[in-house]
Amino acid sequence: MAPKTMEPLAKKIFKGIIILEVAGVFAAYGIFHKMNSSRDFRGTMNKYFPPVLDVFYKSNEWSGIYGLREADQEAWSKKD
Repeated sequence: MAPKTMEPLAKKIFKGIIILEVAGVFAAYGIFHKMNSSRDFRGTMNKYFPPVLDVFYKSNEWSGIYGLREADQEAWSKKD
């Protein structure tokens, strides 16, 4: 009788990791899309997760979209 291998367990673990990674990519895209389309959501992100919003602004600046950070800060300062 041959000893049982860990292959079925390894396949299940690998499949779980792949599913988590794909879910993470979709979640990151969803958050990016929401931040890209809603100034109010960016304000919420600024309040609770400022480093995430900073990455969003930097990624826009790297892609050639400037002035979004300044426009948001100006709008938020008028709102208060």
